[in-house]
Amino acid sequence: MKDAWIKESRLTAAGVADLKGNDLLVADRLAAAAHGDFSACFDLGVAYSTGSHGMACDLVEAHKWFNLAAVNGHEEAATCRAELADEMTAREIAEAQRRARQWLAASPSSPATGAA
Repeated sequence: MKDAWIKESRLTAAGVADLKGNDLLVADRLAAAAHGDFSACFDLGVAYSTGSHGMACDLVEAHKWFNLAAVNGHEEAATCRAELADEMTAREIAEAQRRARQWLAASPSSPATGAA
């Protein structure tokens, strides 16, 4: 999987001073995802699948975020989701899908174009 993430140059100096680097990156991506930025969902999938940016490696969460990006047209997310699914049990995949649906239901600003 390609390691994709936001560039730190997009961050303000004041924002960096307020939070630790990894926490700020994750907070930025979570906020962007809540506002319908499915590229941010992909970034969160990368963080959870690799255990980077201060996140613990969690394949269920990674699958959820890749799924949210993939159903909204992010082709690389679909590939990453399929690769993860090969390493997961059916129960884990079902849980990831449940979490994706729950995220969509709780985020009315997320313009989902497909079913999670």
